[in-house]
Amino acid sequence: SLFEHVPHSRYYGSVDATPLFLLLLWEAYHWTGDLALLQRYLPAAERALGWIETYGDPDKDGFVEYRRLTRKGLRNQGWKDSWDSVAFNDGALAQTPIALAEVQGYVYEARLRMAGIYGLLGDRERQARLGESARRLKQQFNEAFWMPEAGYYATALDARKRQVNSITSNPGHCLWSGIVDAEKAPAVVQRLMSPEMFSGWGVRTLSADMTRYHPLSYHNGSVWPHDNSIIAAGLARYGFTREAGRIAMAILEAASIFNANRLPELFAGYPRREYSFPVPYPAANAPQAWASGALIYLMETVLGVTPQDGRLTAVTEGETLFRLTGVPYRGKVWDLPGQRAAVS
Repeated sequence: SLFEHVPHSRYYGSVDATPLFLLLLWEAYHWTGDLALLQRYLPAAERALGWIETYGDPDKDGFVEYRRLTRKGLRNQGWKDSWDSVAFNDGALAQTPIALAEVQGYVYEARLRMAGIYGLLGDRERQARLGESARRLKQQFNEAFWMPEAGYYATALDARKRQVNSITSNPGHCLWSGIVDAEKAPAVVQRLMSPEMFSGWGVRTLSADMTRYHPLSYHNGSVWPHDNSIIAAGLARYGFTREAGRIAMAILEAASIFNANRLPELFAGYPRREYSFPVPYPAANAPQAWASGALIYLMETVLGVTPQDGRLTAVTEGETLFRLTGVPYRGKVWDLPGQRAAVS
């Protein structure tokens, strides 16, 4: 692979892996309570923070962005890494450097979680500094990315700091990270659940009203289970549990139709009113790790599974549907009553 003589040589063109590593570190502690784990990976976490502040933000405008530095690199380096995944609503491609909306949310949450880690380790100065940095980023993000006329967030800022005004699933990740101002959340949720975005089988990657929309496009109109699991968790975070339940049930129903009840990497964004089954994407991987993980995360969301203060609870109200048994948490095994989220 060092000489690029095999198909899958090493490549590190990912703008979001670094802040997501910090979220993973916090989540690992949250579930295990293993303080030694935090101490073991603290040097790596601090290097990740350093990357965010330097290489991740080369022009020092406060936003993490990416651009291709080699002729063989990916043009786009978020999770939607196809060449045409970041475009204006008229179809014109955004030019790099590009600051993706969801990446700013990941960075915001990463700073808050690292502030929490420093608090656990007794470093109050760094805890306060990172907390303030996160607060400033949230304010700056909501000023720069919000599109008042659309009532929605821009997908990204392009090289000229213009709002990339296509309507995509990306802002659903911003709900997940908590960077969305509370007063803007209802409009975002309404758009995500509108017919242009919600196919009936899940939220599309791109609105059906956009120029580049195609239900069989890899990132411009398809439905990705992992994308939907994150969006559903974001809806629940802001109190929209009914809408989160609709997404979860749509994805679970789709899974029940696919071979062996196995979710693929993605499927087509055709509306459910026209097709009684989720139309397969021909080249989708199945099994695929993201898609498999989506099922677990959707269950966690609709059941309201909450690890806190050494206890694991399921807090969603509703009709009893099933139970979770044998869930490991902080050295114990928990059985949780299962409940159905409110779904319309």
